[in-house]
Amino acid sequence: MPTGDSMIGIFLVTHGTLGESLIQCACHVLNRRPPQIAQLGVSAADDPLDALPTARSLMSTVDSGDGVIVLTDIFGATPSNIALKLLKPGSIEGLAGANLPMLLRILTYREKNDIHTVITKAIAGGCDGVLHMKVDRDAKN
Repeated sequence: MPTGDSMIGIFLVTHGTLGESLIQCACHVLNRRPPQIAQLGVSAADDPLDALPTARSLMSTVDSGDGVIVLTDIFGATPSNIALKLLKPGSIEGLAGANLPMLLRILTYREKNDIHTVITKAIAGGCDGVLHMKVDRDAKN
């Protein structure tokens, strides 16, 4: 459980600018930039081992001691391979399949919950945010 003024940190490791775009969208929804959040954009030319020191350094900036959730876009790709090398069960946990609803759930629940509760909420939020939108053909616009 987070203590005092600290909270669970968030570190996004994604393809290209996806991580920064997700953070910017969250800023728009929340009307502020959340604290303790960072991202690393990875290109196809990046070697995971070369990017690892930068990833560790960036992740340390969001770690206040209450844990870090590392988000990545696609499991098995270069960003997730980097993320996997950062994980420490119980303190640094990872999620693949990052989307805006998932990030917003983490931002909503990370201050007053333990990392495992936040992970559960994040997965539910990410899944709940994916839906088939339908138009009522009989409704008048």
